Order: sequence, then C-alpha cells, then structure tokens
Amino acid sequence: MKSIGKEEALKMLRQMLVCRRFEEACLKGYQQKHITGFCHTYIGQEAVAVGTLNHLTEEDSFVTSYRCHAQGLVRGMSAREIMAEMYGKVTGCVRGKGGSMHVFSKELNHLGGHGIVGGQIPVGTGAAFAGKYEGKKVVNITYFGDGASAQGTFHESVNLAALWDIPCIYICENNQYGMGTATKRAVANTDIQDQAAGYGIKGYEINGLDAVEVYTKMKDIIAEVRETSRPVIINMVTYRYKGHSVSDAGLYRTKDEVKSFMDQDCINRFSAQMQELGWIDEDAYKALDKEVKAEIKDAVKFAEDSPWPPLDEVATHVLA
Repeated sequence: MKSIGKEEALKMLRQMLVCRRFEEACLKGYQQKHITGFCHTYIGQEAVAVGTLNHLTEEDSFVTSYRCHAQGLVRGMSAREIMAEMYGKVTGCVRGKGGSMHVFSKELNHLGGHGIVGGQIPVGTGAAFAGKYEGKKVVNITYFGDGASAQGTFHESVNLAALWDIPCIYICENNQYGMGTATKRAVANTDIQDQAAGYGIKGYEINGLDAVEVYTKMKDIIAEVRETSRPVIINMVTYRYKGHSVSDAGLYRTKDEVKSFMDQDCINRFSAQMQELGWIDEDAYKALDKEVKAEIKDAVKFAEDSPWPPLDEVATHVLA
C-alpha cells in the first residue's frame, strides 16, 4: 500500500466505490424496468479494473466483454453518459444503441463491450498490432472471462501475438463461473496462466480481490510488455457477487460460498489498509461514499430526464 501512495490510493478507493454504486443503481433501474435487455454487473470485481487501467497511457487501448460498465468509469467516462446508455437514451455514450453490453468510447480508446463470448479477443490483438505497426510504444489490455478461455478466438489470437511480438495483455477475469457453470467443470486446467507456456510467453496469476496486489503487479507487467512487445496471459482470480446477469438468481452457488468471497471484499480490504496507515478514517470514508452516491443519483436522474433517440437515428451509423 505504501508504494501506491496516499493520493493514488484515495483515487482508487473512489473509483471502486463509483463502480460499486453505479452497478447497484443499475440493478435498481433494471428492477424498475428502466433498463431492459441483458445487464451484467461487476459487483465484486472492482479491484481488477481499477488496479489495471490506472497504468495505461492515453494512447493505450483496452477491450472487454459484455461486463463493461466499470472499465468505462475507471477510464474516465462519466457516470451520466454510461447510465443514459443503460436507459437507452440518446445522451448515452453510443446514443442509446448499445445498452448495457456495448459501452464504448473512441476518445478514451475503450474499444467496447462485446456480446459474443471471446469475440473481443481478436479486436484487442489487432489494436495492439496497429499500435506497434505505427511505431508507438503502446499496449492493449484485452479482458475476457474464464468461460472464454477455451474459445478458439483466444488461442488463435495468443498464438499470433506470440509469433509476431504483439504487445497485448490478455487478462482472464476468472470469476469462477462461465454463466452458471463452474470453471472447474468447463476448463481442463483452471490455472489459466499455465496456457502461456504453450505459446512461449509469460503467464501470471494475480489475486483479483486485492487491489494492492493487482495494482503493484500490473504496474511491472505493463511496463515489461511495453518494453519487450511480448504478450502475456494473466489469470486474474476474482469473484462476482451477483448472478451472471441480472436475470440470473445464481442458485448454482451456495450462500456460504458467496459469503466467503464477500468476506474478502476488495473495497472493504482496501479501505481497511488505508485506515491502518492513517490515510482515511471511518468518517472520511462515509463522506466519500456519500459523495459518490450523490454522483450516481445525479447520473440516474440525467438518464431518466434524457430524451429517447429520434426516429431519424435508426439509419445513422449503420454501415450497410
């Protein structure tokens, strides 16, 4: 924690709280039928986005799956524009056309949430290749779930990246379940970092429930990939508290299992470490949380008050 520094730690704590409160608001909005379609929340996994994205430069890019709200918030997108997208409003980040699964920002090099399992992995590989081809010292972070680790798109992309020295960081957000199927029932070797050896590259395992470990280890890994232009595979072991999507009750897990991971909550752990160092106290934490809740409440009101896309938007941005 001391290596992170007080100012950076406070920023990270706020980012994790923003992600958590935003997703809680999404759950409420879905129950009230303001948000429709699929909606996959990031509750429990906040340390992953915060501990990785804070090391990227403005020119670096990243891409992810349909569990994509938090990455946008951490990268710098406003809660207003993402919440409006959740609500399908024209003020949303993709003008209400993407919804929950397709948060995107060209300006911030957030290359989008992708609904096809593993479909984003070649996109991230291509983005990393483009940066290298243009002579830039950039990297790409490609996030995917444990359920996508057996997809052909993953293995084909890693093979090409290893052959061509493409600076892509493949992060498996291993939250223990692919939809309702436990990883151990679907993946022959759950130590997903071991797959790196088959491509002659490095593999790492990181405790994704510990924001300090994620932040400190990713700092070195990203710097190394930037310098060597060699891809890596990271098994980021984490956990989602909620079901696969809002409509999933998660009955395939026991209450004791969920509680055991909630007892390791990344936000509680991080704030406790900060309190031990005297960087924040209980009153300051409550004040910060209150400030974040007000920001999210404002985003919800903005989304509710925003107009629906006009009919002439139907054919706008359609390529063919």
